[in-house]
Amino acid sequence: MYLNLGLVWHSTHLCLCSQLGWPLHEGDDFHPRENVDKMARGEPLTDQDRLPWLLKLHDVIQRERSSGGDAIMVCSALRRLYRQVLLFGSEALTYSSDTAGLHMCSLPGVWFLFLYGTYDLIHARMVARRGHFMQPGLLRSQFDVLEPPAEEEKALLLDIRRSTDDICREIQEHLRQLS
Repeated sequence: MYLNLGLVWHSTHLCLCSQLGWPLHEGDDFHPRENVDKMARGEPLTDQDRLPWLLKLHDVIQRERSSGGDAIMVCSALRRLYRQVLLFGSEALTYSSDTAGLHMCSLPGVWFLFLYGTYDLIHARMVARRGHFMQPGLLRSQFDVLEPPAEEEKALLLDIRRSTDDICREIQEHLRQLS
């Protein structure tokens, strides 16, 4: 299972899911109405806003893992704590301020894809897209809280300046190396 924590590059996920035959779980579909309304008004989400959403995504990940299937989850897990909640649910909150919990950084069979790019490039893509509730003005707040994944988080770093096909090939090569 792959968890994407990049911003605004949906074509990569569709290409990858199509080529791999894996289901795609769009994190935005799991936001409560209050979060969607808040982002549509141009208000950034807080950790308290995100927590119920992240716990729902954790449940989806657990369901996929227990079924033995592969899948891709698309979401902006901007902070290390968010990624820990995705992997470990509410247990991650217990250990978030405890140094003993720092060993919790990955799960077998789960990898992060970190699609990264400059603020200007991502902002331009957000302005060009239509029909999404998140306002481009919120991007600055996401960059402000962004904590790129550490090496022990098992993240594959992918530069979004590259073509969708190139990125999909790199991910597939990464999968071949893992098997």
